[in-house]
Amino acid sequence: MPYQPIKKKSNTIVLLAGLGLALGAMYSLRRCGHSDVPPRHVSSGGDTIDVAIEYSPMSFYRYEDTLGGFNYDLLRIIARDHGLTLKFHPIVSLSQSLGYIEDNTYDILAADLPATADFKDNYNLLEPVLLDRQVLVQRRDSTGEAPVKSQLDLAGDTVWVVEGSSVKSRIVNLGHEIGDTIYMKCEPEYGAEQLVILVATGEINNAVISERVARDMAKDYPDIDISTNISFTQFQSWIVSEKRPSLSDSLNLWINDIKATGEYDALRKRYLK
Repeated sequence: MPYQPIKKKSNTIVLLAGLGLALGAMYSLRRCGHSDVPPRHVSSGGDTIDVAIEYSPMSFYRYEDTLGGFNYDLLRIIARDHGLTLKFHPIVSLSQSLGYIEDNTYDILAADLPATADFKDNYNLLEPVLLDRQVLVQRRDSTGEAPVKSQLDLAGDTVWVVEGSSVKSRIVNLGHEIGDTIYMKCEPEYGAEQLVILVATGEINNAVISERVARDMAKDYPDIDISTNISFTQFQSWIVSEKRPSLSDSLNLWINDIKATGEYDALRKRYLK
């Protein structure tokens, strides 16, 4: 189904404007740990590795003067251990970021990326960095109940997803499994975090996003329900540009090595409670 713009009410505009200001402040940073945050969509060249990293509660965030996030911290540990120079490019639009990987503007895309078959066919996916699954985000009704109690209840319904997300193929397959069509609307501008806000404020009925992000956002929006699983547990991977095959081989080794360490376990405990 073609994209239809979301009709946002005033309260949602305020919330999203606040997120926009936060992103603006983040882009204005001149230092990101030990690496500069350059202008968006500019390749550094040389030995510098350009990382497009999703701005989300689990991948990359800024809180006051602190930078963190599972993907961000894991990449910095790998860079520290192997003498890499990274430049982080915070991104919101996943579909645009995939384009920058395809045209070799960036070297790595670190985001909530389930390693689905269609993504494996189209992108150079690395060894999985963690496990996650997709869940339905919806508002509870006046009695505190969730309207959609199982995947079967989505027959003939419409769900919102982030444009470019590999979850789109899962929705199509789920429709085949339940023997009915599940319609999709794709949001090209905002990410999973903003879709949760739109559900919570009543602008859209539901959305399908990463469980990790949904659980983190549910702390601030107690009226949403995230109990309906849309997928089984899936591997989450980063994408490497086709122009850096040697980097891909090295990262696969380093990711496997670090997952066997206590430092990786500490990251999981910190971000994946």
